[in-house]
Amino acid sequence: MNDIKLKRYQKDFEYSYTFGTYPTIDLLKYHSDKVIKIVLKKEGFGSEGVDEVVSLCEEKGIKYEVNDWIVDKIAYKENTYAMGVFKKYDTQIDEGRNHVVLAQPRNMGNLGTIIRTMVGFGYKDLAIIKPAADIFDPTIVRSAMGALFSINFEYFDSLDDYYKVFPNRKNYLFMLDGATKLEEVTFENPHSLVFGNEGSGLPEEAKQFGTPVYIEHNKDIDSLNLSIAVGIALYKSKL
Repeated sequence: MNDIKLKRYQKDFEYSYTFGTYPTIDLLKYHSDKVIKIVLKKEGFGSEGVDEVVSLCEEKGIKYEVNDWIVDKIAYKENTYAMGVFKKYDTQIDEGRNHVVLAQPRNMGNLGTIIRTMVGFGYKDLAIIKPAADIFDPTIVRSAMGALFSINFEYFDSLDDYYKVFPNRKNYLFMLDGATKLEEVTFENPHSLVFGNEGSGLPEEAKQFGTPVYIEHNKDIDSLNLSIAVGIALYKSKL
């Protein structure tokens, strides 16, 4: 794949991109075997981030090229000084660890932020229920700030399929009409924190699979942003 002609990202590509030094650094640290190429901008040399990218490339025997034009052509944002091109890959989530489960997430910024927050609170396993955003979209990779490369993730066709694969868990279902306040929950392991999408939340029938939980907030708003709700739940579960 080293001779691929780089184009703006499309979901059906077998490869994706990291835009920025920090995601590219984490790509090199955690999945250097998936790197196709590293492309740098000349003006980034001398910065701490680009210097670390170069050092990691040299350490791992990965060639890099300097090509301002291709970075500017492919990257979504200005001031992108490093770009990684990598092969997409599959992972499996760990049965013995705690999971975050997202049902049909569509907002790419939310998904990237959730991945970064998960890693910040020690969660490394993410189940995604289809239909859902493409986890390798560069927008998600960038908003996750490289955290994507240190988690396991798996897609499932439905919540029911997920529960069939992982039947022996304590499931905490975050719903606006949940029966239990978050602050009253004592989390048991291994557990799954389950969230619906940004628009419709979890369906009513999901309640049969676990404990419906709600995050109490002021009535001046209808609901919390998904990434904020997940962050609150993650924080509480680690106390």
